[in-house]
Amino acid sequence: MAKRDKHRGRSRDERVSFIVDMFREFPDNKFSLKHLAAASGGADRDGRNMTFAIVRQLIEEGYVEEVSRSKYRLSRHALPSYEGRVASVTPGALYVHVEALESDVFVSRRNACGALEDDKVRIVVARRSRDGELEGTITEVMERSRRPYVGTVELSANAIFVTPDSRRIGIDIYLPRKKYPDIEEGDKVSVRVVEWAEGERLPEGELIERLGKAGENDTEMHAILAEFDLPYHFERDVLRAAERIEGTISKEEIARRRDMRDRVTFTIDPADAKDFDDALSLTPLQEGVWEVGVHIADVTHYVTPGSIIDNEAVERATSVYLVDRTVPMLPERLCNELCSLRPHEDKLCFSAVFIINENLDILDEWFGRTVIHSDRRFAYEEAQEVIESGKGDYATEITTLNRLAQGLRKERFKHGAIAFARDEVRFKLDEKGRPIGVYTKVQKEANMLIEEFMLLANRRVAEFCAHRIVNGRKVPRPMVYRVHDEPSEDKLGRFRDFALRFGHYFKATKGRAVAKEMNKLLGSIAGKAEANAITTLAVRSMAKATYTTDNIGHYGLAFPYYTHFTSPIRRYPDMMVHRLLAAYLAGDKQSDKRQLEALAVHSSEREIVASEAERASIKYKMAEFMKEHIGEEFDGVVSGMTEWGVYVELNDTHVEGMAFLRDIDDEDYYYFDEARYEVVGRSSGVRLTLGSEVRIRVKSVDLNRRTLDFKLLINER
Repeated sequence: MAKRDKHRGRSRDERVSFIVDMFREFPDNKFSLKHLAAASGGADRDGRNMTFAIVRQLIEEGYVEEVSRSKYRLSRHALPSYEGRVASVTPGALYVHVEALESDVFVSRRNACGALEDDKVRIVVARRSRDGELEGTITEVMERSRRPYVGTVELSANAIFVTPDSRRIGIDIYLPRKKYPDIEEGDKVSVRVVEWAEGERLPEGELIERLGKAGENDTEMHAILAEFDLPYHFERDVLRAAERIEGTISKEEIARRRDMRDRVTFTIDPADAKDFDDALSLTPLQEGVWEVGVHIADVTHYVTPGSIIDNEAVERATSVYLVDRTVPMLPERLCNELCSLRPHEDKLCFSAVFIINENLDILDEWFGRTVIHSDRRFAYEEAQEVIESGKGDYATEITTLNRLAQGLRKERFKHGAIAFARDEVRFKLDEKGRPIGVYTKVQKEANMLIEEFMLLANRRVAEFCAHRIVNGRKVPRPMVYRVHDEPSEDKLGRFRDFALRFGHYFKATKGRAVAKEMNKLLGSIAGKAEANAITTLAVRSMAKATYTTDNIGHYGLAFPYYTHFTSPIRRYPDMMVHRLLAAYLAGDKQSDKRQLEALAVHSSEREIVASEAERASIKYKMAEFMKEHIGEEFDGVVSGMTEWGVYVELNDTHVEGMAFLRDIDDEDYYYFDEARYEVVGRSSGVRLTLGSEVRIRVKSVDLNRRTLDFKLLINER
């Protein structure tokens, strides 16, 4: 018979079981012997002695560990252990992604072992919270991330403290001052965390680069690029390789190509464009029938696979477009000189040539390498003037192409393409890059003209490359596609509920009928206050377009086959497609699908990073612009909501800021009703929802965080 404890009648075995259950239920808690003894049935000397013996036994068995003097917790070795990577970080917690688990694991900052975003870690999963969330403890940082942190320097006598611009890390990073004597107060720097020793308040970093003085335009743009680990210059060996490229077009090269220099050819681009990677030609063949050439710079003639320039293009994968500059994928020698389809110069192209009639039937098509000669460079505004007036250089060609383009556009929407139209913010900058005005980019027919013929070329190239014909049968070939999946039912359901709050009905349906209903809704809200908010959420309800070798079609464009062929100067997947098309035209049967897929995935990832950097530059310029308007009042609409405040987009500029509920000067109490998705004044009954018209005062601007704080002026509109 087991010996029974005189207190509460528990046997030793029962007490062991009770103590083990305590450690299991609270795996992160540190218990004293006194606590364990009292909880398990006896705090007197005998009870403490028995508890001590039990704990010693559990330590010997590896179930419990002593973490400080007379403090014990469940051994990390007694919990399931996994390798993972820190997916996201907040000042108080982080989440670890583990491939083998169904969801990310929550880790409070005190159990993070000094881990930061993108670190590879070992984690033990301790429990599930009441809402089912996995919770754990990081036991080891296996590999520090190489990601950079950008911040502003504060100096002390012996140390450099870098306050990161991003709120995600939530702490300063320490650098030894004697190691970096040239760093000055107020510098903007890029640093990397190298160590966070146990017991140290701050992590230690190493300097990657001094970016300049905080607040200067070049410094801040370089800081954004550094934050997203994007380059802003080319290494010397890449530039030297580009300079060595032979630029002369030989007679032998022309002889290998289709000579289209006699066609009327022109480019249409933004007024400030420096690289022109696409041109159009038009030649009448007979009444109502034309030859339309879509001519794309033949970048792959100059850039060979595995070369130093190609490797750099692979790494970058895309050009990056910040507010005041372009960070190109290729050196200037290529993108602005050799491959730019400048007027009055012979240029090498990869072309898609279509014989098309007035009914938009493609009577014939041809793909191959060409040599062209552009007759004229048009800015969009110049081409638009020709379209509207019917007069000017090449008016016949431009108006004909525009008519055909409008027909192609109409057909595309007839077959289920979705017409998303959101305002794009642009800035007027002074000579120092400071914003002096904000305006929205307007899409007109000249833009649509180019868009439709680029879409046509992309679609037909994808269809051509997708299969080869063997004995009358289609046999798939490896190809890089631009795909866009159907929207999920859950996201569409949330969007439907959202639109209904404004009195707009979005019919529940499936397949291509969703696109029809979406177009119907978007057309009905045009010009209304809530249009931008609904359109934004409509876009978010859609899947993201990506690059892949597994074709599922492009839902948004309503194309069963689609790729990117028309911008090889600025997108690496287009270079891949040019090489695949060349190979298949030459009769090659296969390419390495696994290698293509790896490059496609990498390109998709870099595209996301580039988009995030672009948005960051826009937010910075918005904040910089509004810094001159602190204290002023503006009208706007509610564009987003959280439990602590509302986002407001200003009417004239589309600048967006946060208005905190706590800052409302009103005796009423305002709260966020998540179920109805509205902010409510408890006493007044004032209700704000997305699209509500409001008036705000600009309260403050934080350039480092790229944020704007507004003050809601209730009842002042």
